[in-house]
Amino acid sequence: MTGLVPYLRFDASARPALTFYRDVFGGELVLHTFADFGRTDGPRGAIAHGVLNGRVVLFGADAGADDPPLNLQGIMLSLLGTADPATLEVWFAALAEGGVVVDPLRERPWGAHDGQLVDRFGVPWLIGYEN
Repeated sequence: MTGLVPYLRFDASARPALTFYRDVFGGELVLHTFADFGRTDGPRGAIAHGVLNGRVVLFGADAGADDPPLNLQGIMLSLLGTADPATLEVWFAALAEGGVVVDPLRERPWGAHDGQLVDRFGVPWLIGYEN
């Protein structure tokens, strides 16, 4: 695997979050629990490591007892031009369900389309495409 891959540490919501992202983006999701890894710093069923492999690649886990959970400020996960326009429109709508649209996905004065949202798990996204 090459390139930058976000690793998100959730506050006891890694399983639903990573499952949600798999449902939005497609791909294969592999989840390993704290019990699988012999970890004792959280519930046995908590996610110690999860991997979404597909058109979008994400890593995620539940925060352990001494780990700070997800709190993203001043950053967005960008999906600019990572798929065809129709797919990006679908992804934007799906990620927005239960979240907050900060700036709708629309055409900009320079001709590109983009929009921003924060999904139901607190992850900010920038999605767009060129015409």
